[in-house]
Parts: sequence; C-alpha cells; structure tokens
Amino acid sequence: MRLDKFLKVSRLIKRRTVANEACDAGRVTVNGKPAKASTKVKKGDVIEIQFGTKAVKAEVLDIQDTTKKEEAKELFRYI
Repeated sequence: MRLDKFLKVSRLIKRRTVANEACDAGRVTVNGKPAKASTKVKKGDVIEIQFGTKAVKAEVLDIQDTTKKEEAKELFRYI
C-alpha cells in the first residue's frame, strides 16, 4: 500500500493531500530513510512523522484498504 494512503486510512494524518505534502516536504521517514508518498509500506515498517517540534513514531501492524474510525488504531502502534 502507498504511504500516503496508509497514513490516511490509519488516521495518523487526516487527509491524503496533507500526507502527500508532508512526504514532499521530507517530514516523513520509513525505516529511517526519507520517503515519498508513493513508497510501499508493509507490516513491520517503522514510520516517523515530524509535526513541527513534535515527532511521532509508529510501527505498521496491519494493512487494510478501508477501516472504521474505531478500528484504525489497530493498524499501528506507537513506539
């Protein structure tokens, strides 16, 4: 699954366009490497997102094309 879509589906970032912009600005890394929006994400990958001065690190646990708001938290875990 594409990184921008995973960020939206997992609700780490609310909108896909915002996820695209964050990737283009170099604020998202996958396994320690800067990632483009088209980067493929798989189980076990570690995603780090810079939100201003705050950084969020999460491990991918599952991948789904769509999910309900309540179930979105099960797609990743914070590190």
